[in-house]
Amino acid sequence: DADDFRDADDFRDVEVPEPSSAQPRRLRAARTDTEVRALHDPGEDDGWWPGVDDVEEPAAPRRPRRRSREKQKQRRAVVAVAVVFMLALVGGIGYFGLKTLGVFDSRKDYTNAAGTSDVIVDIPDNSTLADFGRILVDADVVGSVRAFVDAADGRPISGGIYKLRTQIPASTAVEMLTDESATHRVGRVVVPPGLQLDSKTGIDGKVTPGIFQRIQDATTVDVNGRSEGVTVTQLEEAAANSTPEELGVPSWAKEAVESMTGDHRRIEGLIAPATWERVEPQDSPVQILHDMIAKSATMFESWGLLDKNNSGLQPYETLVAASIVEREVRHEEDAPKVARVIRNRLDRDQKLEMDSTQNYTADVTNIDVHGDAYKADTEWNTYRYKGLPPTPIASVGMPALEAMLDPAPGRWLYFVTVDTAGTTRFADTFEEHKRNREEACDNKLVSTGCQ
Repeated sequence: DADDFRDADDFRDVEVPEPSSAQPRRLRAARTDTEVRALHDPGEDDGWWPGVDDVEEPAAPRRPRRRSREKQKQRRAVVAVAVVFMLALVGGIGYFGLKTLGVFDSRKDYTNAAGTSDVIVDIPDNSTLADFGRILVDADVVGSVRAFVDAADGRPISGGIYKLRTQIPASTAVEMLTDESATHRVGRVVVPPGLQLDSKTGIDGKVTPGIFQRIQDATTVDVNGRSEGVTVTQLEEAAANSTPEELGVPSWAKEAVESMTGDHRRIEGLIAPATWERVEPQDSPVQILHDMIAKSATMFESWGLLDKNNSGLQPYETLVAASIVEREVRHEEDAPKVARVIRNRLDRDQKLEMDSTQNYTADVTNIDVHGDAYKADTEWNTYRYKGLPPTPIASVGMPALEAMLDPAPGRWLYFVTVDTAGTTRFADTFEEHKRNREEACDNKLVSTGCQ
């Protein structure tokens, strides 16, 4: 617009540059008004004048070209990173895949079956053979995981604490771990139902190791000349004088245990029958008893001691009564009936007169109780004292406890085992009971009171 230039005379001396040699003159010379209109909107004056194209047009295409190059560089960089990542990923997968197949595993194996020194190794339950191998390699028992897995050859091996030797052949390690006599197992205590804390001698002279003796046997181990483990005497001391809290005694047994402080038998029956796989030799007697009693309380409660108790007795009393069932019954199906006899006698304020309770404190246990045994002045002798004994008389299994939690319906007041097969007769009256006892006499199972 002419007004934009104020006065055309002001631009009289302006020189218009000639077209560059890079621009053919014929392009400029051949240009017509029609071509200009094709490049610019018709009828619109956008200020074009000769020479503008010569300056502006060459610069316009350079900027898009530069941006295009930058994008290409970025794309190349992204592709390069992706390629490197994929190569690393494929390489990693390949490596771990081959490692899983054992391609890179060491096959090192020791040759001296005697080994060099003792070592205690703890293998978690449900460990795979490879897990076994890694733990044994870390303990320097075997030379390599691969050597151990090959030697085991798929054989099942139980977890647990083992005393082994360092730097032994993998085959020797497998033999030690799978030995049927469990010679190399440490801390494995088997508590069957009916077992007592103290060892007992039967009428046949056979000694049944008690729970304390079994703990001593399981934890006593010599490691490179150094003895580990606990003794029966130490366990008795801990049981007699430690606080209920230190011993892990549940709240429902605390009062009874406190009342008998000084007597190790106060924790009788509080250790449940089970296979205790890991009783640590390094633990103190108090810690060992605490762990076993606390876990047993959980077991008793899971069996219904607190929430399924239809015995009419308090939880601790129920456990005491169930221990009598445990010691009196040979066949599980008789347990609810024996539980009913106990309950009926307690309801009638009648002495229980159970041989099992008298035998609890006897030096020699005998199913045929006779003589002075009836008069033994102990609180556990139910021939002498009414009611339940002050503690359980043995370890209580689930069937015996469940029988006492829900005794069978009936009016029985008596029962007697009549043969070596464990056949038991039940009676409502004493006369009927005497006839049943004669059967036991005829079978030479008992002699006391027989004609």
